[in-house]
Amino acid sequence: MKRLLIRTLPIFVSITATGLSAHGAAQTNVLGITCENPSGTLVLPESFETDTKKMLEGWYLTKYAVIDDKADSRPDVEVTDEVLAERLGKMPTEIEMPLNSVVKNSIMFYANRRKQLVENMLALGLYYMPIFETALDRYDMPRELRFLPVIESALEPAAVSRAGAVGLWQIMAPTAGGLGLEMNSLVDSRRDPYASTDAAVRYLKQLHDTYNDWSLAIAAYNCGPGNVNKALRRVGDGKHDFWDIYPFLPAETRGYFPAFIAANYIMTYYGEHNIAPALAKRPVVVDTVHVTRRVHFQQISDVMDIPMEEIRALNPQYRRDLIPGDIKPYPLVLPSLQTLAYIANEDSILNHDAEKYARRSVVEPASDSALSGSDSKGEYVDELVTHYHTVKRGETLAQIARKYGVSVSSIRKTNKIGKTVKRGKRLKIQTYKRRYVEKPKATTVEEKAAALTDSIASSGMAAEELAAPTDSVAAAEVLMTESETVSKAFSSPAPKAEKPRRNNNAGKTTTHTVKKGENLYKIATRNGITVDQLKAANGLTGNDIKVGQRLKIPKK
Repeated sequence: MKRLLIRTLPIFVSITATGLSAHGAAQTNVLGITCENPSGTLVLPESFETDTKKMLEGWYLTKYAVIDDKADSRPDVEVTDEVLAERLGKMPTEIEMPLNSVVKNSIMFYANRRKQLVENMLALGLYYMPIFETALDRYDMPRELRFLPVIESALEPAAVSRAGAVGLWQIMAPTAGGLGLEMNSLVDSRRDPYASTDAAVRYLKQLHDTYNDWSLAIAAYNCGPGNVNKALRRVGDGKHDFWDIYPFLPAETRGYFPAFIAANYIMTYYGEHNIAPALAKRPVVVDTVHVTRRVHFQQISDVMDIPMEEIRALNPQYRRDLIPGDIKPYPLVLPSLQTLAYIANEDSILNHDAEKYARRSVVEPASDSALSGSDSKGEYVDELVTHYHTVKRGETLAQIARKYGVSVSSIRKTNKIGKTVKRGKRLKIQTYKRRYVEKPKATTVEEKAAALTDSIASSGMAAEELAAPTDSVAAAEVLMTESETVSKAFSSPAPKAEKPRRNNNAGKTTTHTVKKGENLYKIATRNGITVDQLKAANGLTGNDIKVGQRLKIPKK
């Protein structure tokens, strides 16, 4: 993926000297700053490259937002430098946001070439901005920092940069470790909107405490304190800000702070640039429940009738759709009306397809009989299995052999070919599959007699109690007669026990006819019982029910 490059344009703004700098005449004139890369272009953040069409297919934008997918075709709005400077000055921000050619180019890129991206982010902001604002208020930080994820990730919690930064705030792994975020095969807290926001805000606070300047803190967030410190050393002694060290920063960081200013501008003045405000179809109200058992998203989805896409969108930190609550408590974010329902039906959820998602704690290795090929009940046989494979572009015989677990020579021999193979050729691949075959059951009179002898012996009868037969057939008849006697003795009814007292409502049920759109979870919740109770009353093993089906509803 190529980096986005835009050519800088000259800017002419009439403004008093007092608005340029608070550090004296030696400070850099921010209005005169232009991109000084040899190519004369500005490197923009990766978020500008976001695939807006893919964003529109996401769960949140599809379900909760009303946006126009033709936003990029709307005409551009011409704005003078004086108007841009005036608007920036009117924004109620603690962080200084001046205008220059670099800032202007970033603003125009959003306003003219990324209208759809802005509209999508406005819609996503309805959900994410309250999370950011809450964390910033908690640490007494400037609220304008809530737009930093706009340039970091375009508000995509699963975003991964070319450098390996992850999440809304694009946090690198070493930084995440130092901030206490969890990263393993199942969980990546950098994708968690709540955990990552708290960590990012704490990190920004540390950077500001170091530099006592927000422009330097934001630059260090992008390229690391080492690069900022190096640039400061090259400038020399004195108090400096981003614009002073601008020429000595990495190319991408030169466009980073200007893009942050542009994000604040466009998320505030989008309506002035022919960008329609995002409307919410309905609000997203969520709540959190802490899970202390191992549970798969599919189990939650099946039992509670919540789409998998919704569970994933609300819980992006779980990389394999699995919450390892058996290790430690983990948060599960659900629509607020569903959290109490989850708690009430947790056992039903965990029991649903439990074997499929079970994690074995102890596993015994296969017995030696697998090596010998047989045991008392059966034997292992090797069956020849034939596969057919059509060679794809760029495939080699070695790759095909690895795929099927055979040797290259066996493929060549079977197909009578040389060392190379052409695209589109259909190859015959022969492999062997080991299968266990049980021995046939006894069918002769002698074998039946032997089987009956074993059965009677196991029931406790002494061998001398059997009459000595003169031949095999007679032995079978005697053994079968004795077997019937033993069977009757063992099947004699036991004395009846006194029946325990039962609740008057026990066993009483009402009847419900399944309607369109109903499932076991909805019916059980409406009648004040659990899904397991409803399934037990109707002899159900799965969760499938049909419209018109009559179900028994047990009384409490």
